[in-house]
Amino acid sequence: MARHNDLGKRGEDIAATYLTGKGHTILIRNYRYEKSEVDIISRIGDTIVFTEVKTRTSDAFGYPEDAVSARKQAQLKLAMEQYVLEHNITSEPRFDIISIIATASNTDIHHIEDAFYH
Repeated sequence: MARHNDLGKRGEDIAATYLTGKGHTILIRNYRYEKSEVDIISRIGDTIVFTEVKTRTSDAFGYPEDAVSARKQAQLKLAMEQYVLEHNITSEPRFDIISIIATASNTDIHHIEDAFYH
């Protein structure tokens, strides 16, 4: 696996552990629909949360969450809509971003709730 894929997998593992610690139940990881993929889908209370995880080793080229472009958001919304239809979800879904900067000595996690609306 390429080094960036290893970092991405590590970030998703960190994010899943983080979400579980905040009371989320992980429903599925790496949900795919057409060309879109949602990293983590979880439930907290009555809310289904669709989480995009972005991981970097530094912020030298910007913050990880800055990589979630309008085009990427549109793809993720398409996957979210499909998942909601497939699973007959009636509650309002939420889209979050977890931004991780993971160095050899430290891991910084920034959780942005309702990320598409900020």
